[in-house]
Amino acid sequence: MIARGRTAEVFAWKDGQVLKLFLAGFPAKQAKHEAWMTEAAHKAGLPVPAVEGIVEVEGRQGIIFERVDGSSMLQLFKSKPWRIGQMARILAELHAKIHLCEMPELAPLKEDLRGAIQGQAELPGETKEAILSHLERLPDGNTVCHGDFHPDNILMSSRGPVVIDWANPRRGDPLADVAASSLLLRLAPLPQFMVGRWLINMSRARFHSAYLKRYLELRPVSQDQIEVWELPLVASRLADNIPEERELILAFVDKALSSQ
Repeated sequence: MIARGRTAEVFAWKDGQVLKLFLAGFPAKQAKHEAWMTEAAHKAGLPVPAVEGIVEVEGRQGIIFERVDGSSMLQLFKSKPWRIGQMARILAELHAKIHLCEMPELAPLKEDLRGAIQGQAELPGETKEAILSHLERLPDGNTVCHGDFHPDNILMSSRGPVVIDWANPRRGDPLADVAASSLLLRLAPLPQFMVGRWLINMSRARFHSAYLKRYLELRPVSQDQIEVWELPLVASRLADNIPEERELILAFVDKALSSQ
């Protein structure tokens, strides 16, 4: 095993390959969907691993990828914290490069957010209506949005940074994707016993600031145009059913609506 996440484990496979093996009970159609998404991004010229097959191992669904040697940006950050500014700039430059790409076959981001928000029983009716009304006023866009773009999904290889975990990209306003990354960099809870957790928490604000500064240099927009996406993005996270995030999300939503 090379790595383990919330939905899958990654194993060394044949020469030059790795196997992303989803946990038991993970739907086969979702594994096929991720393989298709990753292959489409690879064909579009984005820096992603090539897909080399789909398999089933002991009843579990898996995707075979080409092996990309190198540490994740998060691992590099923990081992070489003095490079924090450089890594933040690399993250921003890579994100801006992705946002130059269009893939019309992707589902619309706003439609995805709308469905996730509408399906949340935890949100009172008036709250839900207010969030959906806010979402409708935001631009549609037609750019590739990764949706989960953060340092642990960037492999720092000899050929340059490579983006992994193309489970749910969408087409939409690139600033929505920046807002999603901004929220993850600032607020995403870290595992309690994660090695280097204290260092990451201590340096988050600096890393986020450097990332955002560089992105805004490359794509001159106002920070307000990014922040308007935070409310629907945060509300839609309830659909992921992550218990440790629930109270944080509801508090964020209440605060955002009260300030409008």
